[in-house]
Amino acid sequence: MENKFEKIMKIASNRGFFWPSAEYYPDKQAGFLDYGPNGLKLKEKIIKNWRKNLVQKEEMIEIDGCLILPKSVFIASGHLTSFNDPLIICKKCKFKTRADKIIEEKTKKEIKESLKMEEYDKLIKKYKIKCPNCKSQFEKAGTWNLMFPLKIGADKKEAYLRGETCQSIFTSFPRIFKTSRKKFPFGIAQVGKAFRNEISPRQGLIRTREFNQMEIEIFFNPEKENEIAEFDDIKKEKLNLYIKGKIKKVSAEEGIKKKLIFSKLVAYYLVLLKKFYLGIGIPEKLMRFRYLEKEDRPFYSKETWDFEVETSLGWQELCACNHRSDHDLKGHGKVSSQKTEVLDETTGKKIIPNVFELSAGIGRAIYVLLELTYQEEPKNDRTLFTFNYNLSPIQVAVFPLVNKEGMPKIAKEIYNSLNNSFECFYDASGSIGRRYRRQDEIGTPFCITIDGQTLKDNTVTIRERDSMKQHRIKIKDLKTWISDKIL
Repeated sequence: MENKFEKIMKIASNRGFFWPSAEYYPDKQAGFLDYGPNGLKLKEKIIKNWRKNLVQKEEMIEIDGCLILPKSVFIASGHLTSFNDPLIICKKCKFKTRADKIIEEKTKKEIKESLKMEEYDKLIKKYKIKCPNCKSQFEKAGTWNLMFPLKIGADKKEAYLRGETCQSIFTSFPRIFKTSRKKFPFGIAQVGKAFRNEISPRQGLIRTREFNQMEIEIFFNPEKENEIAEFDDIKKEKLNLYIKGKIKKVSAEEGIKKKLIFSKLVAYYLVLLKKFYLGIGIPEKLMRFRYLEKEDRPFYSKETWDFEVETSLGWQELCACNHRSDHDLKGHGKVSSQKTEVLDETTGKKIIPNVFELSAGIGRAIYVLLELTYQEEPKNDRTLFTFNYNLSPIQVAVFPLVNKEGMPKIAKEIYNSLNNSFECFYDASGSIGRRYRRQDEIGTPFCITIDGQTLKDNTVTIRERDSMKQHRIKIKDLKTWISDKIL
């Protein structure tokens, strides 16, 4: 019997959300996915919500940096020395996998990525873990750097695909600060692709080698990290903090008073992030901010909260919230010889700004939304996605009941009149029941049917996805009726 993950993956490929890249080629590589038309629309709508409710609302700046950066950038950032996963290789068949993941699969326990290599070796020996392919023993664990190297031009200059979108924000910071005339704290945002040469990518959109990020870097004066005027607006908002294996549900204000959260600035942006995910349809009861102890944090972070959502695959990280301090700007200043110290006009002092980061994976958000909104209704012989109306890839489908008696002409007119305001789809193929089911399977909230009665009184049937209720609406009132539901 298929589990929920397998069902989601199957319906996602069959209904145009995503599928393996170059899937029919024998040399295709795991960890690369193509987005189909419905997946692309869902992705764009998540980004639109992110821009509206975080970037624009907080008056951030958005840039679009290069995917390829020179080697020296990643020397400065630390990625070439510290951006590693634990690798083990079978002595016989040379099968390669992550040490921590194969131990987790065997023990059903969470294994820290920060263990020393000899500690992985001890666990593999303790639990008698052997190669899943040929049952041979593994070589000693070693490190595997996740950066994708490449050569540029005839001179073959060393460069890398970016492992996170933010490094171009840091390398461009002096120019952005000079031209934007922003005062601290302020955010610089970026949407785009990042690349990680994963050892053994798995679980569809959860872990891929090429992925999409929505990243925000908040630059601030560390001396004024607790002087956030807007904090009073959100101080009563509750946060589910997961610390040392226990959930603590506290207000942002309590989190500061109890010293669970480092500063008001950090608490403020954790609340904004929670509100964003609530807004795209993730229930609060399924979300938490997991605090990472020092040994588990990224090498550049002095405080990390992973925003996680509970799924059938366990708790999945959707956004990493990292206090990067001055790690990046100081490192880039040293390697590039470019001054990253700037004047804070509010204090009259020169500072190297600190950074708080919200680094969100778009693919993971898509998978979580697919899983949380997926429903099966055997009695109605249908499966459906109950997306928020403003996220649905298609919002309105238009059907002529039959392809005669002038119904297609009226249906096309209705489609054309609505298509500028909503994501619309026209379908005249198959029985009306099958057309409804196809739209249910991509999460379309409203289906309009033009039938014999339409020819008599200019009314149509609107069928709602979630309840399957049908309403008789005049054609002239369609746009208003749908707008009231969607917008």
